[in-house]
Amino acid sequence: MSPAPDGGVLRIGNASGFYGDRFDAVREMLTGGELDVLTGDYLAELTMLILGRDRMRDPGLGYARTFLRQLEDTLGLAVERGVPLVVNAGGLNPAGLAGAVRELAAGLGLPARVAHVEGDDVTARGGWGGGVLTANAYLGGAGITACLEAGADVVVTGRVTDAALVTGAAAARFGWDAGDPAGRDALAGAVVAGHVLECGTQATGGNYAFFASEGIDVRRPGFPLAELHRDGSSVITKHPGTGGAVTVGTVTAQLLYETAGARYAGPDVTARLDTVRLRADGEDRVRIEGVRGEPPPPALKVGLTRLGGFRNEVTFVLTGLDVEAKAALVREQMEDRLDAAPGGRPAEVHWTLARTDRADAPVQEEASALLRLVVRDADADRVGRAVSGAAVELALGSYPGFHVTAPPGKGAPYGVFETAYLDAAEVPHTAILPDGRRIAPPPPRATRSLEPVAEPPLPEPLPQESLKATRRAPLGAVAGARSGDKGGSANIGVWARDERTWRWLAHTLTTDRMRELLPETAALPVTRHVLPGLRALNFVIDRILGEGVASQARFDPQGKALGEWLRSRRIDVPEELL
Repeated sequence: MSPAPDGGVLRIGNASGFYGDRFDAVREMLTGGELDVLTGDYLAELTMLILGRDRMRDPGLGYARTFLRQLEDTLGLAVERGVPLVVNAGGLNPAGLAGAVRELAAGLGLPARVAHVEGDDVTARGGWGGGVLTANAYLGGAGITACLEAGADVVVTGRVTDAALVTGAAAARFGWDAGDPAGRDALAGAVVAGHVLECGTQATGGNYAFFASEGIDVRRPGFPLAELHRDGSSVITKHPGTGGAVTVGTVTAQLLYETAGARYAGPDVTARLDTVRLRADGEDRVRIEGVRGEPPPPALKVGLTRLGGFRNEVTFVLTGLDVEAKAALVREQMEDRLDAAPGGRPAEVHWTLARTDRADAPVQEEASALLRLVVRDADADRVGRAVSGAAVELALGSYPGFHVTAPPGKGAPYGVFETAYLDAAEVPHTAILPDGRRIAPPPPRATRSLEPVAEPPLPEPLPQESLKATRRAPLGAVAGARSGDKGGSANIGVWARDERTWRWLAHTLTTDRMRELLPETAALPVTRHVLPGLRALNFVIDRILGEGVASQARFDPQGKALGEWLRSRRIDVPEELL
């Protein structure tokens, strides 16, 4: 990729937010409008576990095979139009995927130059404890930059930060010096743009809290792109004529997704989210500016996955009257059988009663509550037939109307996600260029240990006169929210669409009020971060997801709907805001 002249704009698109995203998106992005680079994010905490199990079955696998299938009818388009593809689909085997792409290109008669980035896999380094399936450090964008500067048409990486797909491409175009304050700021701006793009259509109206009230058609939202400038500012937009919308609200929602405090740390730079400024820049255009950057921390995050054991679950349906008595009966029956099981009681037994029923319901499902039993143990036999058999045997001798949502099965393995840290100098970040040369990008010249940012001043509260007339209403009537997972923790970002609502929200939605509204968080550590520039509060709830998404500790194992649950809770809202 050749450097851009002063004032040049780099148009970077996204065609994948996860492994399993819309298959046609690569073609849609290549044919829908102008692009300079196309990225794709295929990795997540759960994906690494899935790829690890693939690699156990076949050492030649470990990458996102979907990307290879997408290239069968799009690689020619990308090469013809001069749009480099930058993806983390290499997963645990970037060299294997790069080789497969070369074979595909040769078979299609295309002169595609393929490069890849490796070094993130630190599993063999050891010291992680027993049972580790994968251990991957989150690399930055420097390896991607080197590959693009060497003329690569396709760059495949393993575990890099999601934003690195954008920062690596942007640095190749603009030649930023991350050792210089202005270069750090520009790179931090690209990190923020990358975070907006990384989850695909979540930036264009997908999963957006106000899709109905704002009339956004999200039946098939278009994928986002960023027009990046040399100073790191950007405009988030999408191809003309595609579905969804790009608004200050949709971009704010994505900025709050899976983040925490004001410092958003990465391997190349730490972006200060409290400096982000958003403003509308025309239809389906939102400008991001003002982002400031700081040196990155000296250590890289390492994601560890391990097989945690085996789990099984049964969901009993309790219909009509006497729900509590029915739940108590079947629970006592199952507990007796688990205690008497030949192999012993499972190590973990969890019961959850969801009162989804309502009185005098006209539809049978609306008259039913759900009693969920989840068991875990290191021994598959203790959670297999011993549990499913006991549940089935109760079919004719338990509560009236006995049935379950699905036939109980054998115990299935579950995974655990953990986080560790390694000094960046211990991770061999390596770019393998199209001609086979191997180079190690230089590490950041300066680092800075992360420290919490002091809470900024809150806005002036609404005058007491405004608080006298209130109405009991869902919080979501005036506030948006988006939530997601980070290991065993979850975050809920809550934002206001106007200044007066922000003045009320900042003083009303405290950590204590959060615990009241979401009782399941009452005994958990909850931290509130204030982001006035976004008129937002970001709550991090530790341990609510147990040992991560793969452990399936909750009904909503990734915490994706925690924000919508919060928005549904009723609170006294000033009349003037409704």
